[in-house]
Amino acid sequence: LIWGGGNTVSISLDRGDLWDLRAAAPFGSPGYRRADLRRLVRERKEDSLHIRFDDPYDNTPYPTKIPGGRVVLEFAADRRATSFSLSLARAEATVPLTEGELRGFFSATERVALFQFPAATTVRLARPTSLDQLGYEPGVFGAEGTEQWMIQHAALGLTYVIALGERRVGGQTLLAVTVATTTDGPDPLSIARRRLRAALDRGYAVSLVPHLAWWRRFWGESSVAIPDTALQSHYDLVKYFYGAASRQGAPPMPLQGIWSADAGTLPPWKGDFHNDLNTQMSYLASHAAGLADASASWLDFNWKLLPAYRRFARDFYGVSGAAVPGVMSLDGAPLGGWAQYSLSPTMGAWVAQSFYLHWRYTMDARFLRERAYPFVAEIGTALAGLLESNDHGQLQLPLSTSPEIFDNSMKAWLPSSSSFDVSLLRWLFSALSEMAAAVHDSSGQQRWGAILARVEPLPVEPLGGALVFAAGLPYNESHRHFSHAMAIHPLGLLTVANTADTATMRLTLDQIAERGTDWWCGYSFSWFSAMLARAGRSEEALHYLETYRRAFVLRNGFHANGDQTRTGLSKYTYRPFTLEGNFLAMEAVQEMLLQSWGGAVRVFPAVSERWRDASFRDLRAEGGFRVSAQRVNGRTVRLEVRSIAGGVLSLHDPFDGAPATWNRREVRRDGSRYVVRLAPGERITAERLAPPERRP
Repeated sequence: LIWGGGNTVSISLDRGDLWDLRAAAPFGSPGYRRADLRRLVRERKEDSLHIRFDDPYDNTPYPTKIPGGRVVLEFAADRRATSFSLSLARAEATVPLTEGELRGFFSATERVALFQFPAATTVRLARPTSLDQLGYEPGVFGAEGTEQWMIQHAALGLTYVIALGERRVGGQTLLAVTVATTTDGPDPLSIARRRLRAALDRGYAVSLVPHLAWWRRFWGESSVAIPDTALQSHYDLVKYFYGAASRQGAPPMPLQGIWSADAGTLPPWKGDFHNDLNTQMSYLASHAAGLADASASWLDFNWKLLPAYRRFARDFYGVSGAAVPGVMSLDGAPLGGWAQYSLSPTMGAWVAQSFYLHWRYTMDARFLRERAYPFVAEIGTALAGLLESNDHGQLQLPLSTSPEIFDNSMKAWLPSSSSFDVSLLRWLFSALSEMAAAVHDSSGQQRWGAILARVEPLPVEPLGGALVFAAGLPYNESHRHFSHAMAIHPLGLLTVANTADTATMRLTLDQIAERGTDWWCGYSFSWFSAMLARAGRSEEALHYLETYRRAFVLRNGFHANGDQTRTGLSKYTYRPFTLEGNFLAMEAVQEMLLQSWGGAVRVFPAVSERWRDASFRDLRAEGGFRVSAQRVNGRTVRLEVRSIAGGVLSLHDPFDGAPATWNRREVRRDGSRYVVRLAPGERITAERLAPPERRP
């Protein structure tokens, strides 16, 4: 984070693995197990339940993400910062001064940041005062020559060093900054100083070359072009967040990613991994954008935590397989909190969707065989072990909730199965059956299919009405979390392709809109936009997306939970930021431009009439396709589809029945679709024969 004013500029430093991992409660030990939770709920002992499962989160500052530190630049009194800007293409910051400027970048290829600015500037390090809340000893500051450092001893043997080195280059100061920890090696100070000297020897211009090359490759993966400049800028910024904060070999993004607020406090909600929406939605848009490096951070992280998830399933739930805590730390340990959601077993099924989607978008057979199917099967095994038969012989969970309905009250323990739980169970065992078939596991396919056949159906209002929280509990009040509508998006169990689903989808979405936005957060608007786009309701989808961008985005582009315009859009007006709202906005744009659920590719399926000219390049579609298309005067005029792994492309007619020319004779018409088999790397192209007339 680069910020400030007057003649002072601050550079706030962070790193994804800076965590205090001390346990707040012995989850999984006697008294802290699912059986204890069930007993307390059954006996309606609300106080005891809160003390055991909530208080560790609320009243203990750890486990928590911890901030690193700060570099403070103090320029001469007549050199004041006039503005702050970020070049997304170059991932380079510029701060014009009344005389000269500051430029800087955090290298994409080295663990170092470089800055250059006018000489005769005071440079110093600052320690976050929030670390005192964790009981840490003061940091140890040191200096030698033009190098400065701070050594901070944290908890459980973690030590980290923030360090800087300066060098005069003409009338400019070249500054190198790094953060090293004991995870890098036993002597982080020596590691940090070696990095600084190597970076200063290379210099700014030379170090910038591989950095720019990395970002050129990143931006080259895909692109979109829409006629709304504000939404286009936000889409590009959110895509930049992936490149800046999620990289294979590094931890994935928790609530605030690597941008812990530098405000003298610990990160809101401990900056942890919230798996009841935040983490999953933060990585949802990466699949269609083709950002495999960013999503690999999340997938590798969860794969490596399988041993921890197995222990949690065994010790807390008493079952085999793997279970993902709804709220957890960097090492996969449960943090507690509102037990209805922080300790809900279906959160693992939602995490498992990331593995499934990566396979579907890449059709990587090896990933399916070695990672996706094994991981999802472990989650399925644990959930199958928890299911019980009801009076009708159907399978259900003995405790069911719907995040974050009824908040942290006893009412949140629902009397019957929630749509949220049923949706995830039905999606999970359906996906497992599909994956088992793809790896030729016939016994697994039979097993998962048999479980799916017994899972209870989605609860809806009588006579095929809207989705409900649970049987007898309709969506009758404004709420921030659309957990009851998971079957529409992101799970896609209900689709507009199925006539029987359309009434339920329409009534569910209408109810959400009719109940109003009083108790929505920012992410609610961008999620609802994506949901509406999935249902083909393009004008409404754009309306809610524009409202999100106008009212729930801070000046620096981060999503804020509260209404920053204070115009009554939401009764929440606070400023804490979390990243999932940003990424859901990116997802909404991509849902408008390209959809690929149900085995068919749909080009411009939910584009507003106000987006008369739009295009995208190399967005990914399920089935392993890279799709590019152009829309002019409200009509698709050009299309290209390349197959990544080979397979049958089923494409909804992008030209609305108008004649088109194809580069392949094998393309055949099948009702409203075009169908063709493509070999790996093969492509088809099509162009509308007659240009579309301009319509009002």
